[in-house]
Amino acid sequence: MAAPKKGRGSAGGQGRPGRALALILIAMVALTGGMFLSGHTTPRLGIDLAGGTSITLKAKSQPGKPDAINETNMNTAVSIIERRVNGLGVSEAEVQTQGASNIIVNIPKGTNSKQAREQVGTTAQLYFRPVLTVTDGGPTPEGSPSPSASGSGKPSATPSAKASDPETASDPKTTPSASATTQGRAVTDALKDATPKPTTSGDADASKTPAATGTPDPATAALEKKFTSLDCSDKAARAKAGDGVKPEDPTVACSSEGDAKYLLGPAEVSGTDVDEAKAQFDQQRGIWLVSMEFTDKGSKKFQTITKKLSAQQSPQNQFAISLDGEVVSAPQVNQTLSGSAEISGSFTQQSAEDLANVLSYGALPLSFSEDTVTTVTAALGGEQLEAGLIAGAIGLALVVIYLVAYYRGLALIALLSLLVSGILTYTIMALLGPAIGFALNLPAVCGAIVAIGITADSFIVYFERIRDEIREGRTLRPAVERAWPRARRTILVSDFVSFLAAAVLFLVTVGKVQGFAFTLGLTTLLDVVVVFLFTKPVMTLMARTTFFASGHPWSGLDPERLGAKPPLRRSRRVNARTDHPKEA
Repeated sequence: MAAPKKGRGSAGGQGRPGRALALILIAMVALTGGMFLSGHTTPRLGIDLAGGTSITLKAKSQPGKPDAINETNMNTAVSIIERRVNGLGVSEAEVQTQGASNIIVNIPKGTNSKQAREQVGTTAQLYFRPVLTVTDGGPTPEGSPSPSASGSGKPSATPSAKASDPETASDPKTTPSASATTQGRAVTDALKDATPKPTTSGDADASKTPAATGTPDPATAALEKKFTSLDCSDKAARAKAGDGVKPEDPTVACSSEGDAKYLLGPAEVSGTDVDEAKAQFDQQRGIWLVSMEFTDKGSKKFQTITKKLSAQQSPQNQFAISLDGEVVSAPQVNQTLSGSAEISGSFTQQSAEDLANVLSYGALPLSFSEDTVTTVTAALGGEQLEAGLIAGAIGLALVVIYLVAYYRGLALIALLSLLVSGILTYTIMALLGPAIGFALNLPAVCGAIVAIGITADSFIVYFERIRDEIREGRTLRPAVERAWPRARRTILVSDFVSFLAAAVLFLVTVGKVQGFAFTLGLTTLLDVVVVFLFTKPVMTLMARTTFFASGHPWSGLDPERLGAKPPLRRSRRVNARTDHPKEA
């Protein structure tokens, strides 16, 4: 009596197939409902299917670094650009080198493609520089008054050791200069502390140095002229204000809005000293901000500069956060701080996330300029997709014809299983688009088509095990349960090999081939789910129907057609009667 009980309860409780069917039905309803509720009823498409933008970036030589354009720096730039683009939620982006100095970036059409293009070549040179002086953003003609540089509207930063302290920071407010002449004198005075003092010991001509005679040296004079003539309302002039300036040299810079211009001292802290940056919403103040955590080395540098600045008067007690030559914030410092900083102010969620993304993924080792920007149409990809779908439809039709011709009634169970697998695959792909940025490209479509054969192979393995049991003389219901453990092992081994191949392919390849590997691995996992929770329970239920249990010629399980042996029970009884007298 123990053996039949084990057979009914084997296969993970498949004696109650309704539970398994209810489980997979709930999963299908939940996934389909989630797909419609999220508004993403179709999978995201890659650049070859949806079109997009192809950008060619050309590396530029760095001042004083003639050998900067090399293979190592180019590969590093490719890695950083790829992380930036994917950090914005743009999936299936292709980033690769072309020649010795070019990088090709293919960005699929999508909601974040514009932001990705804006950041893709950004050098993200972040420096913390002391503010020497600040005025309004426009140029100052000789003798004309200068309007107030209130700095209102610019994002402000609140540095702190552990948490932000709004009372320790404010927007820069300075007294306006009256003319270009007075601005020049302010530059000269401000640079005195930032310029190394001449050594007078043993120097008979020390009294003749520019500092001693009161005459500014040529570098200071050039900086004065650049500062007074700089027009920060001109976007082109604002972008070029800090070109070619080394971190250890003073420079001029504009605010990101162009309403203020700064004279800045040498960089005290660099972007490489920032360990992490992320956008956060401050519930208490109701604003978006960017928080930064410094490395151990960076924290010490940050502590040193805030200690120095906190002893100065405004505006010399401010430090400017300069990003690619533009001042994104210039907070005042009233005490020594270390550890972390918060950039807050007029950020939107998008601008805060953009800044955090650039800071998080570091600075490019090279500067780049956009050489060409090309719009990629989806016409060619659409034709290829149509051809691929036609090939997939032909392959599916051939599979259906084979199943009907060879398995007859069992083909209905196989087709229902393929339908369930298709629904699960489609809904999961649609949901993975907004969830992880998965985009369907042509290789991914090929992976889904290949998966039809993998799924059909699992059904065939199970059906053949059942038919083998019937050939041995068993009736259908015992044959279904006895065939399952053997078929289950074969299916699991086969799917494990397919999934392992897909995983290895995904890890060792890049670009579109990963789409093929991802789809193949996903459909392989779904094959196991469908076979265990749908195909086997449905087969158990069908075995209880007269059509299949009686071995109807069109059921695909006709014992006579399969060449079944005489019933096993009769053979065992004869053997028992013949062996009993010998034992006695």
